[in-house]
Amino acid sequence: MADEALDQPPDATPSPTPATPPVPATPSPTVLLRPRREAFEHGLLPIPKLIFPEGTLAQTLAQLKEKLAASAPDGRVRAAALAEALQIPQEQAALALATLAAVLPAEDPALGDGAVDGSAADIRDMLLFLYIQSYKRLVPRSAHKDSPVVADVWPSTSAFDGYLSALSPIQLVRSNSRRFMPSQADEEIHQLSYLQKHMANILTLLADSVEGDGDDSLVLTMETFEHLGFLVQFSEGTSLSQAATFFACSDPDMPDVPVPAAQVLDWMSQKIAFSLEYSAERSAAKESNQQTMSDLDVTMAEANTSHPRNSTPSANPAYYRNVTFVEGFSKTSVVKHASDVKGNSIKVLNCHDSVIYILAPLKYATVYGCSDATVVLGAVGKVVKVEHCERVHIIAAAKRICIANCRECIFYIGVNHQPLVLGDNHKLQVAPFNTCYPQLHEHMIQVAVDPSVNKWDQPFVLGVVDPHDSLSHPAGVSDVKAESATCLDPDLFTNFLIPSWFGDERQGTTNRNPFPLPEIYGTSQSKKRSALEDIQKMIRELQLDENRKRELATALHVQFKDWLYGNALTSHRY
Repeated sequence: MADEALDQPPDATPSPTPATPPVPATPSPTVLLRPRREAFEHGLLPIPKLIFPEGTLAQTLAQLKEKLAASAPDGRVRAAALAEALQIPQEQAALALATLAAVLPAEDPALGDGAVDGSAADIRDMLLFLYIQSYKRLVPRSAHKDSPVVADVWPSTSAFDGYLSALSPIQLVRSNSRRFMPSQADEEIHQLSYLQKHMANILTLLADSVEGDGDDSLVLTMETFEHLGFLVQFSEGTSLSQAATFFACSDPDMPDVPVPAAQVLDWMSQKIAFSLEYSAERSAAKESNQQTMSDLDVTMAEANTSHPRNSTPSANPAYYRNVTFVEGFSKTSVVKHASDVKGNSIKVLNCHDSVIYILAPLKYATVYGCSDATVVLGAVGKVVKVEHCERVHIIAAAKRICIANCRECIFYIGVNHQPLVLGDNHKLQVAPFNTCYPQLHEHMIQVAVDPSVNKWDQPFVLGVVDPHDSLSHPAGVSDVKAESATCLDPDLFTNFLIPSWFGDERQGTTNRNPFPLPEIYGTSQSKKRSALEDIQKMIRELQLDENRKRELATALHVQFKDWLYGNALTSHRY
């Protein structure tokens, strides 16, 4: 994904001759309607009672709308009412509200972050949120099964069933099977196709009934129409109502007149079809170009040079619209500061034996398919998602974190909400946040992460099977509660030092961990510091000649090297 320029605007491609302006063969990207990735990537919950059969989806949600409206005259739904309507525990209803809050396109003051008693979501947003719970993620093409690398099954008892059980993360990224993983553009086309199929039902669900015959009996106000911004957006940030001419009012003092839902459906259908046509042509062109390449895999040297430290977002293929990619690194360190990050999201994909420093304020972060690595995420104001990782250390200051299908990972986290654990996990550990860098406090303020609240040791555990994703689990697998995470032994807790030469050009004021350590971890740290000071004092007081000093230094180096190579966590820190 990051190794190719995905869906670059036509103006980024040079025309055949400088004197000849390009003739647009496809629609201009400035008018493209795009799905909001955040809703589909971070807004799906594997709670069975939130997912309705497609055949009865519209009817069930219409009945739910009536039930919620009857219990919420102000048009707002609270956790208790949602729990009663869906017959789910109130903590799951609260999780649904918090998840909705994390993926809304704009802050909703009445909802906040969904964690406060009395938080209330707009019923229209909640209905859209519940509707897309029926979405199924795009799965890889099946051509990978013919690859000889599948014969080398790793590990023998993998945390991953289905596709990933045949390939380790490293084999996955280095094998030709990588070609069959969905790209960002593929996923966007899949999401648009889903919306195209369901848009009529979605608009009917949102519409108000009025007197009239046939299609004229359902109308949408401009305010309701704007709620579709939860699902779609224009590529240049134009609001839906600004783009829709049927809401243009010649007299600004007059209220906007509701529009028939059928008219809105025609307009939305045209825009979606327009965008799908453009995206499909771009995708086909890229696939054709890729097939002419002699080597479809990017070597590590090429991968390293494809992410220049000082490159601009427009020139760097690691940027895809508002997402920055850090992909395919091995045995190296990668640093990204705020000036290196385009937009508000970052994805760390298929990195191995590396240390990745993301020292920037973000809204969303995804870590996927990494192994034997450490990933530092400075401040994430919405959601961190860690998926399909093995033997990885995640160090993150965030509002929320979701952990899915990981094994032997340790999470050093400062989080304002309970860590969400789902999928097939093995041997996960959680620990308090353990690092700092000069701008960390400033970044946390920017994205509203509160250092006084840390729920690192209160995981919220859902089921093993994710109904939205057939990648990890074959059909027919019965669901059980996911394996939870255990707390790291305080004697094994260490602070993580970010090298000073990775500092930003701007100076900050953070010189200590902003999250207070629990007493048991603080006591353990104090004991270690005291023991170190005693050893240093003892060495200073030794009366040794130069030869004995050299012997002592050599012995210390040997012991340190033995510890370094023998430490089971070496690959995470060095």
